[in-house]
Amino acid sequence: MSDVLLSVQGLTRRFDVSKPWLNRVIEREDRQYLTATADVSFDIRKGETFALVGESGSGKSTIAKMIVGLLEPSAGEIRFDGKVMDFASGAAMRALRRRFQMIFQDPFASLNPRWRVGDIIAEPIHTFGLLKGAEVTREVGRLLDLVGLSAADAEKFPHEFSGGQRQRIAIARALSSRPEFIVCDEPTSALDVSVQAQILNLMRDLQDEFGLTYLLISHDLSVVRHMSTRIGVLYLGRLVEISDAKRLFIDPQHPYTRLLLDAVPDLALSGRRRTPVTGEIPNPIAPPPGCAFHPRCPHVMDICRKQRPDAIPTASGQAACHLLTPEGQKPRETTA
Repeated sequence: MSDVLLSVQGLTRRFDVSKPWLNRVIEREDRQYLTATADVSFDIRKGETFALVGESGSGKSTIAKMIVGLLEPSAGEIRFDGKVMDFASGAAMRALRRRFQMIFQDPFASLNPRWRVGDIIAEPIHTFGLLKGAEVTREVGRLLDLVGLSAADAEKFPHEFSGGQRQRIAIARALSSRPEFIVCDEPTSALDVSVQAQILNLMRDLQDEFGLTYLLISHDLSVVRHMSTRIGVLYLGRLVEISDAKRLFIDPQHPYTRLLLDAVPDLALSGRRRTPVTGEIPNPIAPPPGCAFHPRCPHVMDICRKQRPDAIPTASGQAACHLLTPEGQKPRETTA
């Protein structure tokens, strides 16, 4: 039996950003489409934490929302435990849907301010018909204790808690349906640094205790390094590298990955020469030809401007860069 829990193949999402019909007629303009993600493929194995990293606008959250069914893919396929996820299939999808949940970025916006905490956590239990009556109350109390709060907190409202406590409530709600897979979309970005560590340690403890599988969306490489098993690097909606987490920080294969790592503060004061990240992500409505990263790449070649690179196997994953082909040359410097 395969140990792959989630498989994403050729996932693409396009948004229609055209002007209204009358404006297009008067101004003689065609429809415009923004490609948020293009042909993204990766697998997540049971019990691991797979992280997606990249700058803002790279398509991380769009992928997360497509996986949990908040957005419909324009193309591609998502398989969960070997079954194709078709969110329009009704009852057949309902049983599968219970097995995965999502933790959102803003713990205050994701909690209904008019509901008591106990009702928020109990909602998935009622929705999937897991428990009834007094059993629901006991389960809510158990989950609150599990995430470091008190069963008495079930009677309070979200505004009575700090940001870190609200995120613990969001985690308790995600656990209430007894999921196997949790999508974590920037789960600590809205929190103070000291609180971030508490939430991340809680997530790791829960993963060890319940055998959870995580998809971690983050732009904070220190969080990714602490949490992840494998890492996928996104640029302008495309995966440019997938690698084992430890190997990625030691020997990045793609120039964009190298630039991201160079942006991390050098607390060890190693004195290693760094290349600063320059420029901005191109307009996704009209991306540059060839490799989308070539306008910012310090190793750009003629082939980069003309031809999009294919993913090439590496020692610990894959990378899409012409430097790894016979036409190019891989940079020798490694990242400490």
